[in-house]
Amino acid sequence: MRLRRWERTRVRGWRLWVLVAIGITATLLLIAQDQDTLQVQSPVAATEHRFTEYVASLVGAPVDHSEYTPLRNGDEVFPAMLDAIRQARTRISLESYIYQDGVVGDRFTHELMAAAARGVTVRMVLDAFGSSTLSRESRRRLPAAGVALKWFNPLRPWTVEETNYRTHAKILVVDGTVAFTGGVDIADHWLGRAEAPANWRDTQFKVTGGAVRALEAAFFANWLESGGGSMPVLDPAADEPPGHARSVVIWSNPTAGASNVKLLYLLSIAGARQSIDIQSPYVILDESTRWSLDRARERGVRIRILTEGDMTDARPVKYASRNDYQGLLDGGFEIYEFTPTMMHVKAMTVDGVWSVIGSANFDNRSFELNDELTVAVFDRKLAAQLIADFDADAARSKKLDADSWRRRSILQKSREYFWSFFGEIF
Repeated sequence: MRLRRWERTRVRGWRLWVLVAIGITATLLLIAQDQDTLQVQSPVAATEHRFTEYVASLVGAPVDHSEYTPLRNGDEVFPAMLDAIRQARTRISLESYIYQDGVVGDRFTHELMAAAARGVTVRMVLDAFGSSTLSRESRRRLPAAGVALKWFNPLRPWTVEETNYRTHAKILVVDGTVAFTGGVDIADHWLGRAEAPANWRDTQFKVTGGAVRALEAAFFANWLESGGGSMPVLDPAADEPPGHARSVVIWSNPTAGASNVKLLYLLSIAGARQSIDIQSPYVILDESTRWSLDRARERGVRIRILTEGDMTDARPVKYASRNDYQGLLDGGFEIYEFTPTMMHVKAMTVDGVWSVIGSANFDNRSFELNDELTVAVFDRKLAAQLIADFDADAARSKKLDADSWRRRSILQKSREYFWSFFGEIF
């Protein structure tokens, strides 16, 4: 039976859309590919006092003296951030990937509008994709109350490559004196104490000292890129070191790739001589990160990875991540999958003294595509706190075994293998 003309047109249209989808996917995969394997080695150990200056010089950032306080889960994070906003007297800078209406979003909207009403300069940068569900009412109320709201990289279907670059940074800076960064955005699933599937496990960091100035500078880089206008004059750096932790703050350029974020992680791994603990919701290795971790294992470094399990907000990413597990387990890596809820912490500790924190996941999207804010800290106290948190989370996780993992079903292996081809755009 011959197809009618409209049926033939429909078939041709369907085929065209399939070809377009394949072309877009192929383009994204090509963009995201790790073009070179970076074989980073470090003659300086992470435990050496000079390691901070060594890393800082290679990533082109200054060393500051600051204090870092971990805040675990929404019950600790949101009250501290909202209290800082309530105490603001001059300016507030807020950047977030996700900003949603709800219990949390409404609280922040109320406090930001109240701050603007009392004369505080309030600036916001929201990612156009991550915060796309923010209601029209909220988009209207914030600017009407005097909040300067800008959108990072609005979605445009005709610029596929640029659309793929997002700001994933989470930054709140108040009066140039206190800042917050980490894994927590503004949404209800960060409420609570990670006690139920609806309440994510995460950590945010309260920052005081010299790093605050760098975090504010990171915000204004995206403020300018989002059309926010002229750059303000930042407060002068303090003459006396205001904190005992020595740290390096870097942020990435989404239009050119997050080379310094990736280099910071590779240098940190290269500096390890005893242990590496990686906590990240998405762990997808490219050739550079896999080479660095394998060399660390050859040096006798104990490597533990704690990631999300079946409670995940991105199942294809989980499949892609699991495709690497067998080789890692066979190589002596320890892998833990968090079971109570979604695990969203971003932290890495090295040799009990060096910590890498911020917004970046341990994957190619954070290392090469997204705009991220990352901080490396030389401080035994902070590292000890993060290791204790890792151990507590590991106790609530499933530790994987190489032999048992090898016996998983053919269906599971097939899913993991398929999605692994998309790993570098996840």
